[in-house]
This record gives sequence, C-alpha cells and structure tokens, in this order.
Amino acid sequence: MTTETKPRLKITYATLRNDNEELHAQFDSGVEKAKALLGVHHRNIVGGRERDGEGTFEKRTPIDGSVMGTFARGTRQDVRDAIAAAREAFPAWGGRPWQERVAILRRVADVISERQMEFSALLAMEVGKNRLEALGDVEETADLIRWSCDMMERNDGFDYPMGNLGDETVHTRSVLKPYGVWAVISPFNFPFALSGGPAGGALAAGNTVVYKPSSDAPLSGVCLTQAMRDAGVPDGVFNMVMGAGASVGAELQENDGVDGIIFTGSFEVGFHLYKNFARVHPKPVIVEMGGKNPAIVSRKADLDEAAEGIMRSAFGFSGQKCSANSRVYVERMVYEPLLDLLVKKTEGITIGDPVKRENWLGPVINQRAVDRYEEAVSEARRDGRLVIGGERVTENGLDDGFFVAPTIAVDLPKDHRLLRDELFVPFTVVAPVDSIDEALRLSNDTVLGLTAGFYSEDRAEVDRFLDEIEAGVVYVNRRAGATTGAWPGIQPFGGWKGSTATGKAGGGFYYVQQFMREQSQTIVD
Repeated sequence: MTTETKPRLKITYATLRNDNEELHAQFDSGVEKAKALLGVHHRNIVGGRERDGEGTFEKRTPIDGSVMGTFARGTRQDVRDAIAAAREAFPAWGGRPWQERVAILRRVADVISERQMEFSALLAMEVGKNRLEALGDVEETADLIRWSCDMMERNDGFDYPMGNLGDETVHTRSVLKPYGVWAVISPFNFPFALSGGPAGGALAAGNTVVYKPSSDAPLSGVCLTQAMRDAGVPDGVFNMVMGAGASVGAELQENDGVDGIIFTGSFEVGFHLYKNFARVHPKPVIVEMGGKNPAIVSRKADLDEAAEGIMRSAFGFSGQKCSANSRVYVERMVYEPLLDLLVKKTEGITIGDPVKRENWLGPVINQRAVDRYEEAVSEARRDGRLVIGGERVTENGLDDGFFVAPTIAVDLPKDHRLLRDELFVPFTVVAPVDSIDEALRLSNDTVLGLTAGFYSEDRAEVDRFLDEIEAGVVYVNRRAGATTGAWPGIQPFGGWKGSTATGKAGGGFYYVQQFMREQSQTIVD
C-alpha cells in the first residue's frame, strides 16, 4: 500500500486566498523561530570569514520602531578585500563543471524553501510585507535560482558546435564563459528575490559575487548568505558586505576589480551607474530602474475585475514595488462606476502589523517614504482632489510605525508630476480618457516602461494594446493584479526604455546569459 505525499502549497504574488489554516500555523511557528534571531549582532562575510566593519548600524522595524539587530558597517577596504577574495575563488568556481555548480545552487534553493516560514517572518518584520507577500518573496528567490540552473541544464552549459564549411578537420564551438567577479546591489522591497535571483544567475554562470544588501533590509541579506554557506557554496564565491552609508556601494561601482554589476533601484541612480561604471573598457551593467506603470480600463471591461486588479497592484506592499499600478486611465463612459468600485475595495483594506494574519497592508519602509507620501498628498489636494486616503494611520497602537492610508487622487492635469514620477508609496491617480487611443498615448509618454495592465472584453482592443504598449511585462484582465505579480518561468520580469539597460527579463529564457561572454573556439586536426 502506498501513500501520496501532499504537495507543498506554493505561495506566489498572484495568490488571492488567505484561508489556508495549515499555512498560517506554519507561519506562526516561523514567527517564533524568527523572534529568537532578533537583537543579534551580524557581521560581514569575506572569503568565508566573519569580520567587523567600522562601527555598526541598527535596523529598526517600520512596524513599531523596535530594534531587529545590529550590523557591521562595511568600509571601502572591506569591499576591496571581498573583491580580492572573489577573484581568488573565481578560477576554481568558474572552472568547475557547470553540472556541479548547478547541483550546489539547487541545494541553496532547497535550503531557502525549507526555511521559508522563518525567513518570511523575519522579512515581514524587517520591511513590513504581509504574510503572503513575504512568503512569495522568499519562494520566488528559490525559484529564480532554480530557473537559472534549469537554463544552464537546458542549454548544456551554453556550449554549442558550429559549422565547418565542409572541412572535417575543422572543429568550432561557441562557448559562453563567465566574466569573473560580479557586484550585486539589492533594494529593500524584494530583499530576498532581488538578491538571490541575480546572485543565483551570476553564480550558475560561473562567476563569483560580492553582495551588498539594502541597509533597510540587512537581516534578509544575512539569511540569504547563511543559506548559501549552509548549502555548500565555497568560501570566497559569495561574499557579503553591509553598509548604511555610500562607501560600500561606491567602492563596488568604482573598483576595477569588479567585472560586472547588477543594480536594482531608481532610474536616477541606475542610469548614472550605467553611464559611469566602465572606465578602462566596456563591462556588463544590468540595471533595473523602476516604472510608472499604467492600467487602462476600456468601456468594454469587467469593472469589478478591473477594480480588484488595480487595488491589489496599486496598494500591495504599500505601493513599494517597481511594478506598482500608480496611474489608471479609464474611458470616460465607465469612469465614475470604476472609481466607485475602486474606492469601495480600498475601504476594505485592513491596515496594521503585517505579521498578523488579519492585516493586508503594513507600513512604508521609513520616514523618507512618509515624507514622500505627504508631499504627494499635499500636491494632489492643491492641484486636484483625493477621494480616499491622504493621512497617517496612528490608531490601534500604530503611532510608532510608518503607516499611511492607501490614497486615490483624481482631477489632476494629465501632465501632472504625480502621473509621471515614480512615488513608491500607496498612492495612485485615476484619470478619465476619451478613447483607447488617448490612454495608450498617455501610457507610453514616459521614459520608463516596466509593466502595464489592460481590461477589456474586446479581443481587437486587447490585440491593439499588446501591439502598442511600451512595457516589458503586460497583463490583460488580471484580477490578481493589474500590473504586479510576475513569477519565474511564468512571467519573465524586465522592462523597456528607461526601466532597464538590457531588455532581458529575470525568470526568462535570456537572463542567465547576461552573466557570460561568448568565445568562438576553432581547433584544426
């Protein structure tokens, strides 16, 4: 007699239901394990050894300001030593058969999945994600690493025989080889996925890594580094240097010992890095630089579906996603009913400690985000009006955290800053348009082009949207999220125009190749 093993429930950003009792029991257990790790001092990892920096910095949770831990403040010298360790480890790691690298990295992914509950609980505390968002972030990290491993395997390590013009004595191959040392600079909003995903791609390709986690999410970086070490990644192959100031990031950008760099953050910082990283000769730069993502609602749309998708993408994780739906263009005929539905759904959002099951929306990350929110609110009230939101949330014991209300602005000029600038707060602008033509023109009138959504039951309108929208990730009639929710191997995630430097998407078929360069090898018998 055989018994079937129940498959583990995979939580993604498109998961709509929150009623799995077993899942919540496991998460609650993870919370208890996570609490035991709070208040600890964490050190940098260079060449497999822990080391202090120049003093320390604290990480406080945005939920109530309590201290999560202290962290070594890395210096430029720490980065130089990490680069040296990575360079020393590169020949052995890069020369290792790709099958062995893939086996080690798949163990890394498995370790992350095994510790999903503990890591997710820490992540929720550290940056303020709700349970499902935190679980999705951790599991996406594992899947991104697995995807890069799959791409190496499907392509036989990117080693292909070429032609010989009929001369059987000539044997030529095209081989992709690693560059050497890669710097990985990650953001706070997906501190696992946008650290482990890029690092996993670089490592699978045969490179070594020097990693700087966000100073707003250093504990997630510590957890990722520990998973790498516990899974058997050799000393020096993956190094971590933390820092709350600019010195660590600056050294990674300026040091000629770094062969390639990947950065996720704002357009201004990313574009500066793109233009200035290479000095001696061209070097690969992968920069992912945000979005000002539109949703378009046709008069032929299912309005309830559209309102749900917009609400989830505009306010999920307090709008702190580069894919957040921060502007909505609605055909005038259905503008008022769509707005009414969107307001009602926004009114139903539960705000509070996101570690608790009942709360969907947590805090923004820090005081700077609160200031940015309040500035946007002030401008919206001056130049248009708010239909919901616009205030700090302090009741029910939330006054010690960075909680702000999800906000919808209307009646703004269509060229207003709030319809053009990425805000990274729970704030969206809804505007009526006279046609799909106008909506597409306004949607594309931006330097950025990351994600976009469309709602219509008319296939011809859908086809036109897909043909004309200038964005790297697009969704049609998606209740789970108008502009958010990509998953490795399902929706490759990457932008167009000013949202990216390469046009290649994470979790897609062309991502891992960016960490390698081609060599043509001809041997004559």
